[in-house]
Amino acid sequence: MGNEIKIGISSCVLGENVRFDSGHKISKFVTKELSPYFEFVPVCPEVGAGMSVPRPTIRLVSNEERIALVETKDPTQDHTEQMVSYSKQKVAQLQGEQLCGYVVCAKSPTCGMERVKVYKKAGAVNEGVGLYTQELMSSMPWLPIEEDGRLNDPILKENFITRVYTLNDFYTSMEGEPTRGKIVAFHSRYKLTLMAHHPESYKSLGSLVAHIGDYGMDEFYNLYREGLMKALAHRASRKNNTNVLMHLQGYFKRNLDKPQKQELRQTIDDYRVGLLPLLAPLTLIKHYLSAHPDSYIEQQAYLQPYPQELRLRYGL
Repeated sequence: MGNEIKIGISSCVLGENVRFDSGHKISKFVTKELSPYFEFVPVCPEVGAGMSVPRPTIRLVSNEERIALVETKDPTQDHTEQMVSYSKQKVAQLQGEQLCGYVVCAKSPTCGMERVKVYKKAGAVNEGVGLYTQELMSSMPWLPIEEDGRLNDPILKENFITRVYTLNDFYTSMEGEPTRGKIVAFHSRYKLTLMAHHPESYKSLGSLVAHIGDYGMDEFYNLYREGLMKALAHRASRKNNTNVLMHLQGYFKRNLDKPQKQELRQTIDDYRVGLLPLLAPLTLIKHYLSAHPDSYIEQQAYLQPYPQELRLRYGL
């Protein structure tokens, strides 16, 4: 397995001319900033399901029991079955690709992740999920999925990239052959990350790992992977990050003199109240760590969740 991290993506977001009007919805962030790090696996469900380019526009309509995908101008042209069966087949194929994330096209009746327009008798409501993305989410509940537009938000972007790198690290650590020992070792490196993202999951996953003997390997692997990725989908709050930083500070108690302790405390506090970005206390902690090595802290993924060159923590 190379270090190419595979990410699924809506073809139009990559700049392919596959939209109904023969256009695309290229994301500069994806093509410029992410492409050096990831190998993209482009999918356009509409073209994949056999629709033409260009093609009539389609939309989701709700009639009592089911949500259907029909042509806007001629609702008798129903593409639901064809889309659902294509999505099932495509997603099953992608299961073998070991994807670590997926970027979908917002508001699309096939690819949208949330707030997709659904037309009802009384008018349209923004409460749908694209049919293809729906299948993706239910078949791979652990997979980090984000919409192209939302990746312009520094906090959502950082959270998505953290999840992608975590899942990739998880797969790499398993070396194609999950064992209880490998999962315990992985969990130990992600304790602070979990504490920052979702303290409740930190506790529940800790308890799951403690009772590892009660499960078959496959069941445990699936429970852990899903629990881990759902925990990280919670964004790390300033309050939780501050708790983790104070926890880290405790490891240096014996090694730092009074002014150093004071400086570290002050920097953490300045982050807590929003005067400094997260990078400031982390840089100081890494500096003290190089002077006073500690093997447990050095292996914590929290200190370096992804390549520094992505410059994602500047805005946090």
